[in-house]
Amino acid sequence: MAAIKASLEHVNVTVRDPQKTAKMLAELFGWRVRWEGPSLLGGYTVHVGNDHDYLAIYAPQQEPGKNEGPKSRLGNLNHIGVAVDDLDATEIRVKALGFTPFNHGSYEPGRRFYFLDDDNVEYELVSYA
Repeated sequence: MAAIKASLEHVNVTVRDPQKTAKMLAELFGWRVRWEGPSLLGGYTVHVGNDHDYLAIYAPQQEPGKNEGPKSRLGNLNHIGVAVDDLDATEIRVKALGFTPFNHGSYEPGRRFYFLDDDNVEYELVSYA
């Protein structure tokens, strides 16, 4: 069976305020808002990223966590991994935005740390440089 070439295009995560989260990610990573508007399920979505991939930041019509409908739970994933070219400079930006880096580690082939945003979404920042 022939291998299939695949790449991750986006991740969709539920937050309280998608515009606030998109702004934080744009400041941190130099990303841009690719699209924003009403979601197919109701609520509001912002796509923030680069020309190749992005995060879909979604807020349902009702306050997240107030119902059991699809995509209603905040931060419903383990973490979002983002590769950066300068881990130390990125950590300075994370701190400047008021977040606390934790679980620093080095492993073959790179280094990493994590932080939680205001909606308890965990980000793993990793550098292979």
